[in-house]
Amino acid sequence: MPALETNPISAPASLTRGALTTALLLTAGLLQAAPSAAPTKVGDDGRTWQAISTEPGKRIEVDRASIKRDESGKVSAWGRIVLEKDLPDAQSASNYRSIEALGRYDCSNRTYATLKRVYVKASGELLREEEIKVATDMPVRANTLDDKLLRDICRPTTAADMRKLTQATVAKANVAAEELKKANEEMVKKAVQRESTQAPTPVKSLEHMEIQKPQAAPAYVPRPAPYTAAAPRAAKPRPAAKPEGLEGAEQHHAIHWSYEGEGGPDFWGRLKPDFATCDKGRRQSPIDIWDGIRVDLPPIEFSYRPTRFRLVDNGHTLQASFGHGSLTHLGKTYDLVQVHFHRPSEERVNGKAFDMVAHMVHRSDDNQLAVVAVLLEKGAQEHPVIQTLWNYIPLEKNQEVLPPDAAVDLNQLLPEKRGYYTYMGSLTTPPCSEGVLWLVMQQPVQVSAQQIAIFSRLYRNNARPVQPSNGRLIKESR
Repeated sequence: MPALETNPISAPASLTRGALTTALLLTAGLLQAAPSAAPTKVGDDGRTWQAISTEPGKRIEVDRASIKRDESGKVSAWGRIVLEKDLPDAQSASNYRSIEALGRYDCSNRTYATLKRVYVKASGELLREEEIKVATDMPVRANTLDDKLLRDICRPTTAADMRKLTQATVAKANVAAEELKKANEEMVKKAVQRESTQAPTPVKSLEHMEIQKPQAAPAYVPRPAPYTAAAPRAAKPRPAAKPEGLEGAEQHHAIHWSYEGEGGPDFWGRLKPDFATCDKGRRQSPIDIWDGIRVDLPPIEFSYRPTRFRLVDNGHTLQASFGHGSLTHLGKTYDLVQVHFHRPSEERVNGKAFDMVAHMVHRSDDNQLAVVAVLLEKGAQEHPVIQTLWNYIPLEKNQEVLPPDAAVDLNQLLPEKRGYYTYMGSLTTPPCSEGVLWLVMQQPVQVSAQQIAIFSRLYRNNARPVQPSNGRLIKESR
């Protein structure tokens, strides 16, 4: 379980490394049991346990009757881990078979804390209790078991709960909007002060993964000759007639690419010579992923950590760039360049489209691209990474925002299951360069309806239509 990496409460000194990992599994997330599990009673306190997870050497259970919700929205419940073999306890010089724990979840802030532990012998006899003097709230990582349980137990069950949740969501959104407004006002104020003391510099437009070519040196312009009396002017030659169709091509050249109208995907290949691959390429993306061969694909090794980011609305999407991060696939390492979003998803899986998709663009030392696509679908709770990015949406296009105190962990944006589809394709925006390795995660990640609606306010449709696969090989994890 992912929670064993994040439980903030230290385990007893008698635990070995393996036992420590086992004990840490008992997090506050064990609040929702499988409905088909048969309850059993163990111990003198009469708690009723139901199994929610069984793994080699241990079983995780929860007491459903202990689930309680207070007015602030926090939920507490008892859970326990039952081991196959006894483990020694140095403090009591005896053995225990199970550890019971009282956990607490904060539904609004998506945190949990352990409040109390109880060590129980195999016979059900109480060995000792351990009160947690300082209960530390820790964030629940997205796409973990704790995350699934939190969404389930925090889901409102009555109309009153629904109203309360709606009011809390609106209040939270208002606070975030006010913070964003203040941050942008402060940034504008600093920019004005800076411009008043130095000459302005041109803002470089950030094209959406458009490959930047070296600019040619300016053409030589001879200096004008000294003034002399004007000679009689010769008759001005009549300009040659333009070839048929050239005028329309020049008009296309002046149109910037977009997702609708004359600059839409059907015309990309004619807007610029550099965009010709958009029309003529044979390995274009996105595609409808189906009829792939099911094999044991090598795992993608992700190397992400919490890091600061820069966010820009580049006129085509919201794009975040990061200072750290990489992935390794088949022994080759690709460094993270940026993450951007499309609505709806550009990829289809067996004909199905998703609400959104996040494209995590990576580049290797030999300038090859690998794009990880994380499909996003509407769920009950907001996603922490998405919300952090949305909190800092710039007020102006091509205005880069660098939050001073905010960071995101892209591990949270990845699905719990790491199976994927893979094929060779292209960039999904001009110049549609081919030779891109696509890694499309099979399991979607859930985001809230409000988070989808916020992006839709900016870009209701910024997805390129699916392209012909032209017999390309598609592989998928089995």
